Amino acid sequence: MGTLTTTGRTRSMGALFTGVALLNTATVGLSTAGTLIVAAGSGPGWSGLPSVAGVLGTAAGALGAGLLLPGHGRRRVLSAGYGVAAAGALIAFAAALATAVLPLLLGILLVGVGNGGAQLSRYLAADLYPEDRRGRALSNVVWAGTIGALAGPALMAPAAHVAESFGWPSLSGPVAVAVLATAGAALAVWVLPRDVPPPREPVAAGRGPVWPATVVRPLVAMVAAQLAMVAVMTMTPLQLQAHGHGLGVVGWVLSAHLFGMFALAPLSGRIADRWGPRVTINVGLGVLALSAATALAAPTAHTSGLPVALFLLGYGWNLVFVGGSAQLSRDLAPATRSRLQGTVDAVVWSASALAGLGSGQLFAGGGYALVAVVGGVLALLPLALLVSRDGR
Repeated sequence: MGTLTTTGRTRSMGALFTGVALLNTATVGLSTAGTLIVAAGSGPGWSGLPSVAGVLGTAAGALGAGLLLPGHGRRRVLSAGYGVAAAGALIAFAAALATAVLPLLLGILLVGVGNGGAQLSRYLAADLYPEDRRGRALSNVVWAGTIGALAGPALMAPAAHVAESFGWPSLSGPVAVAVLATAGAALAVWVLPRDVPPPREPVAAGRGPVWPATVVRPLVAMVAAQLAMVAVMTMTPLQLQAHGHGLGVVGWVLSAHLFGMFALAPLSGRIADRWGPRVTINVGLGVLALSAATALAAPTAHTSGLPVALFLLGYGWNLVFVGGSAQLSRDLAPATRSRLQGTVDAVVWSASALAGLGSGQLFAGGGYALVAVVGGVLALLPLALLVSRDGR
């Protein structure tokens, strides 16, 4: 990626951080507004489609960005991805004005493509620093998700009021925020320095892509963490509503979860730098298992057990996410690093779609207890496999 001065490194980190914060703000608000628009226009049975479109777009965007980064550089690839996201947000805004479901889903899909590039920004941040500081660098970009998690929902009501003042449908307001946020992200990355792409690694004739052993560990752990986290998180609001709790309680419990997911990311980065990615991953899987046990033991304790369980769920995921990302940023050859990182992210985000769809079936078949048990098993299984492998 070339050698940067301290000023260039600071500028690059600022641009990467800003782009991720704005894309997260756009995706959180757009997904929520899209869910409500589809539910109102096509019925609750189809309300999960915006989330699925966003996740699939993110998976495709991560894969595409990972393939393009080695040959085209950070600024071009992120600018292109954020430009696609801005175009998608405009399509979604027009669809929100007309209450047209299919164009809305297309727009959300395209915003997801840009978000895939934003997710890879954590690796680009890690590449700016020496190996012993990469965990902290990438965790600072992960922390940018805190801004989106807070700003996206907070801007929805004011944006809806502004839209109504123009005579537009109220839910078009949050979609308009997504237009501004994605455009801002596209502008932010233009301050990134031009970088010289690394030489491509020659591929032996007749051989396909090689998956090093160093990829298998973070891939297995990150997929398991994503499945467990999304499954339990998605069904928690339904569990609370089934026991008579309103949106205030749901919001409080989910806030504890979002705090765990993003706010402590710098701490996870320091753990990864101090004790290594493998320890960070294993601790994260253990915390996820503890979260599932807490949810199973106190499934209706909305003031104690569930907020603690959801916080642990978020932070366990964060530890695995940061630890796995740190290992992928350290142990892969520069010529193949971006391609493999993008592929891993694509698989992880695809797992989100599977977890979101499967958790509903688990909840319908065995209630919240079954969801918690499956989440715990998903965390413990790779933990047992990885620890036993380390022992050999």
